Amino acid sequence: MKLLKLLLIGGLLSSLAFGITGAELAKQLHISPSSKAMMQWEHVFKNKRKMKRLGINTLSEQEKEVLKQYLIDHAADSPEPIAAGM
Repeated sequence: MKLLKLLLIGGLLSSLAFGITGAELAKQLHISPSSKAMMQWEHVFKNKRKMKRLGINTLSEQEKEVLKQYLIDHAADSPEPIAAGM
């Protein structure tokens, strides 16, 4: 669990260093975080077929982590959902 948190934080920090954000990745892929609940986004990232359908499979592992965190943080049932079109 600690390793996962460290990897996630490391991925987020490295993505900030390269200047790419989850919001930018979601916009490029035409994905709205509020289109799914947090648990649904977790399932998407565990299913290769679903990732391929959304174009997530073309991203690097770091980009996937940044995008996943953004989508979960702003999912429909999150404390800070992002409305479609924002």
